[in-house]
Amino acid sequence: MSASRTERLLNLLIALLNTRYGLRRSELRDKVYHDTSSSEVAFGRMFERDKKDLRQYGFEVETVMDHGWGSDDPATARYRIGKESNRLPDVSLTSAECTVLMLAAQLWEQAALGSAAQNAMRKLQAAGGLVEAELPPEVQPRIKPAGQAFEDLVTAMHAQHPVSFRYLAGSTGRDEVRTVEPWGLGSRFGQWYLVGFDRARDAKRFFRLSRFTSAVTVLEKDPYTPPAGFNVRTELDSLPELPVQTALVDVAPGKVLGLRKRASGTANGNTPDGGWDRLSIPFRDAEVLGEELASYGPNALVAEPAELVSAVRRRLQAAADFAASPAPAIDFTGSVPAKRARKRTSEDQLKRMLQLVPFLVHNQGLHISEVAASFGVTRKELEDDLLILICSGLPEGYPDDLLDIQWEDDHVFITQDLDLTRPVRFAVDEACALLTGLETLNGLPELAEGSALESVTVKLMAAAGEEGLKAGSIAGPEVGPANSAHLATIRQAIADGMQLHLTYFSAQRDSMSERDVDPLRLYSLDNTWYFEAYCHSARGLRNFRLDRIEGLAANGRTVTEAARPAEGFPVKLFTPNDDDALVTVELAPEGLGLADDYYAERTAPLPGGGLLAEIRFGSTAWLPMFVAQHGGAVRILEPADVAEAAREWVAAALARYGG
Repeated sequence: MSASRTERLLNLLIALLNTRYGLRRSELRDKVYHDTSSSEVAFGRMFERDKKDLRQYGFEVETVMDHGWGSDDPATARYRIGKESNRLPDVSLTSAECTVLMLAAQLWEQAALGSAAQNAMRKLQAAGGLVEAELPPEVQPRIKPAGQAFEDLVTAMHAQHPVSFRYLAGSTGRDEVRTVEPWGLGSRFGQWYLVGFDRARDAKRFFRLSRFTSAVTVLEKDPYTPPAGFNVRTELDSLPELPVQTALVDVAPGKVLGLRKRASGTANGNTPDGGWDRLSIPFRDAEVLGEELASYGPNALVAEPAELVSAVRRRLQAAADFAASPAPAIDFTGSVPAKRARKRTSEDQLKRMLQLVPFLVHNQGLHISEVAASFGVTRKELEDDLLILICSGLPEGYPDDLLDIQWEDDHVFITQDLDLTRPVRFAVDEACALLTGLETLNGLPELAEGSALESVTVKLMAAAGEEGLKAGSIAGPEVGPANSAHLATIRQAIADGMQLHLTYFSAQRDSMSERDVDPLRLYSLDNTWYFEAYCHSARGLRNFRLDRIEGLAANGRTVTEAARPAEGFPVKLFTPNDDDALVTVELAPEGLGLADDYYAERTAPLPGGGLLAEIRFGSTAWLPMFVAQHGGAVRILEPADVAEAAREWVAAALARYGG
């Protein structure tokens, strides 16, 4: 959508909102479109496309016909947009309800629905529904996105476009291309599932995202209609959990401590590599365990079952093939230090401008940099929006008929809003983000037991209307902690300002350590819980997984003055430092989400949909494991010695499988 079309749609919207009786097509063609060159048929097609676009933004264009003679003549039809039916209803929230809602919105920080959640919160703020609220430091849950496939599937699902992808079927072991109408995404048994209509099999099917073996392609020119009243939670309730199987894995002496902890049995020295240990590992999903075992490289060798051997070897071979392919030129020209930006379109710009006007009405005099930060754009992008807005208005175009916005002193004021003061209703992705987030929070007892979670859910459902009913297309994971005793101990220590002594297993270093820490904040990704703390051994902030804590107790000392939480909310899983190693990686299309997961400092797109990314790592020693684990989704480009170490790690692992 070109910038001129963006401006035309905005002017069309303002004209149809500000007419009581409606405007005829001829009036719109003359005064809004200024169209004198195209035929009536060509103009009619353009007008119908614009009506469809406005409907996608939440504005339904009404057709009003005259009564009596000639009432069925299209030339006499008039068009308008009702002022109330398209607007977000008034929502009044208490401070406790706002706290819960903010937690629900923050769940999606790095997932595809993150921007949708923030859009919804801005609409509530513009409508005056949000009040001052504080986020509790001891509860900061988040949902971990299931890779780039999750992002692409959510986009396709809300736009109602089919998708295609390669899929490794668990029942047959065949890796085939599937074309699917995506109906819903949900998490069950710690795994994300797609539920949809498989066109080749002419039936509903379930697909585990861990079994996708390629990037997702969205078929944008091929729409579909999902079944009415679809609820992915109900569908996933019918899924049986995968049966427990046993894997036999040979591991090098003294290595892979994390896997040893989970072993149900060990046979010392009873392996083809004399002196190695054979572990019996219970598992349910070969693809999930295969990802972990691939990361161990030459220190682990799967003996059986064959399905698991294949899963590990496939990842290692993909990593080796990616590393051996021609390397792209490393060029970050024009990039800036920032989180990887999602592709911005003119549709995004128009959505933003429709939020911008009511936001400015309710936040008069904000500094332009604050406004830009609130919308997650640069100052230049915001000024481009404002320049289009101040040229938009009623068809006659007199000064009083235009939007009047001023920002000459860097403080933004709006004095003419042309009835755009109230935000438009929630879009389907915005309703999904908030309502799914609220439902996910039911897994936290301290929130589920209060009345705020229930009451804010009822209010949001009422405000979302029909779009709220479509929130059943997404179901979040369980966010309750597996070890509630550790959680309670840490929460109490945070509240009391007391230090903790812990015995901790580091998967990256494959070793145990003992530390004294000042606990600061608790947070989670799905049901994996972490706590941020000042570590006196490392003399800096660190994040610790609760499921890797072997021992935990108060040491009787109060926290020190050095204990200061990292800036910002939510807590970052990784906290880069200036003295960390700067590593340049190439990400394949299916691995793009890693740039966000590891807080890339700079990114640059590559032909074919890949990405260059510059990431800081505190230690490069574990990066060969990182490359092997993600099996062809990422490779190291610089430093050269780290890239070579990763290639050798993968090659040595493949050699153990006879490759």
